Amino acid sequence: MATIQEKLAEKVPVWREDIRGLIKEHGSDVISEVTVQQAYGGMRGVKGLVCDTSYVDPDQGLIIRGHPISTLTDRLPEEIIWLLLTGELPSEEERDAFVKEMAQRRDVPEGVWKTLEAMPADSHPMTMLSVAALTLEKDSKFKAKYAEGIKKDEYWVWTLEDALDLMAKMPVVAAGIYRMRYGKGERIPTDTSLDMGADYARMLGLPNPNGELEKLMQLYLVLHSDHEGGNVSAFVTHIVNSALSNIYYAYSAGMNGLAGPLHGLANQEVLKWIQKLQERFGGVPTHEQLRDFTWETLNAGQVIPGYGHAVLRQTDPRFKAFLEFGKKYCADDEIFQIVARLFEVVPDILKQIGKVKDPYPNVDAGSGALLWHYGMHEYEYYTVIFGISRALGVCSQAVISRAYMEPITRPKSVTTEWIKKQVGAA
Repeated sequence: MATIQEKLAEKVPVWREDIRGLIKEHGSDVISEVTVQQAYGGMRGVKGLVCDTSYVDPDQGLIIRGHPISTLTDRLPEEIIWLLLTGELPSEEERDAFVKEMAQRRDVPEGVWKTLEAMPADSHPMTMLSVAALTLEKDSKFKAKYAEGIKKDEYWVWTLEDALDLMAKMPVVAAGIYRMRYGKGERIPTDTSLDMGADYARMLGLPNPNGELEKLMQLYLVLHSDHEGGNVSAFVTHIVNSALSNIYYAYSAGMNGLAGPLHGLANQEVLKWIQKLQERFGGVPTHEQLRDFTWETLNAGQVIPGYGHAVLRQTDPRFKAFLEFGKKYCADDEIFQIVARLFEVVPDILKQIGKVKDPYPNVDAGSGALLWHYGMHEYEYYTVIFGISRALGVCSQAVISRAYMEPITRPKSVTTEWIKKQVGAA
């Protein structure tokens, strides 16, 4: 049985040789071109990044290392980390050993808690998460080894060590933030006999009937773990780490991007909208009431929260996974029932409009309802869970980037005047 360090030590030289050959033979081949609209439109659709950990297919949804996310919903978060890093799922023996290794990395230095306790009592939980990651930075193994003068081809080794430490510690930090920020009582110590998701659920201190919250958190950490390299949190983490800023700096920067309303706040906005529906109709609306309300919303020039996706052209399989979880464990919950009923109504209406590229629900259409069901009523905190899940992806991407020995990210920018001259509009 190989450890994850040994597994990667075998694979990294093969990956490097493959990339060297690809660049040598096809280095001048064109894989993308940029339009003026893309240059001004956030570079959407511009193919200019390499991300081997995951890919979003318009018809299949998120694919992690060749595995559609729908086939990974019964896996532990640690198994997804192993898959993201090595490109293969661990054996049962490797999984069990890796779960134990990650559990041994969970200890959070007292200085982190003192720093968080010194922050204003009304600090945003995402600010606290970012500050905690920066406070952990002093113990960066990459930083220490870089100061000693390690070779470039060893950068991945110590980035991996930092990444594993960070991924292991962030659920502990996040649970501590929840209890501290919302007056839930003393922090609940980690239980190293549990996997990452189950332990995180336990440390929150919320109701956990028949282990359901544990199952939800395991699922949540898996579904939100990675989503290509171009989303804000992944891209920012990548850019910062490309400067050889260690993963603590890079992850903190990525989380500052995730905190933005256009990236990490979607599920709480959906939940608020659904609760307004519940209040307006005094419970679960009928299908007819939902149809009328949907048309009313669209005719007012507003969108249906949780519906549509920049890439997907089918129902997000991550939404389906949450939907199946809800049907199994909280089918009687009114908020969840509205989520399920909207899915039966909204896509057909959006198809009638004709201009909507993706009329189907995305992952955010249902996740907030499940968190609410298990007693997490603090909207602002939802992005923190997203953040500890996304750590799996952005940290793994950083390790792979250092394994590939990628240079600092430095795209060329141009002026509006330059663009006008290029297109003959000057």
